[in-house]
Amino acid sequence: MIRIGQALLIAGLGLAGFVASDWPQKTARAQEVATNQVATGSTWQGASFPVENFQAYTSAFGYRQSPSGYSQEFHHGLDLAAPEGSYIRSWWNGTVVEVSDDSACGTSVVVQSGEWEHIYCHMQGHVETANGGRYLVDREGGIQMREGQQLVAGTRIGRVGMTGRTTGPHLHWGMKYSGQWVDPALVLRAMYAQQRAGHSVSSRPN
Repeated sequence: MIRIGQALLIAGLGLAGFVASDWPQKTARAQEVATNQVATGSTWQGASFPVENFQAYTSAFGYRQSPSGYSQEFHHGLDLAAPEGSYIRSWWNGTVVEVSDDSACGTSVVVQSGEWEHIYCHMQGHVETANGGRYLVDREGGIQMREGQQLVAGTRIGRVGMTGRTTGPHLHWGMKYSGQWVDPALVLRAMYAQQRAGHSVSSRPN
């Protein structure tokens, strides 16, 4: 059982013009509140912590200084540092809907679990096409993930690497619910709270 709680992140117009300009912001806030409620109110029994040999959270969800140091950017995920080569596990049961190696995310996997998408970036390996399908291949790590492949929570789907835009070995873990970005730390806090209450919610078999 992974004790994930020990290092958890703690991350003038007229009236008509005002109403019109404020409406998109209120809508966005309402969507954010709704997705946060889903993240914290769900039962995560059976979910898996996404990386083995976890060391530290190195970058939270939200605005941060760009790695280039010249601007602010929105970080759509949570960075989990681990030694290079550490195995990455699927957080939840689902289907591999995309493998990629041609973006700032580096070698990556996207898993669909109902309304949830979970994204794993900066992995080792590369993408190959064979037999009409696309595969993430990390031969040294014994990993071959095919688009369309079914997964169970805890399945090893890759290894921590330094592909894409990164300054050190870590897993960038992103989450969406119904197309809206969600702070993964909210899910981890809910998982930890349920773990403390006695539920079996995460595992790290070695």
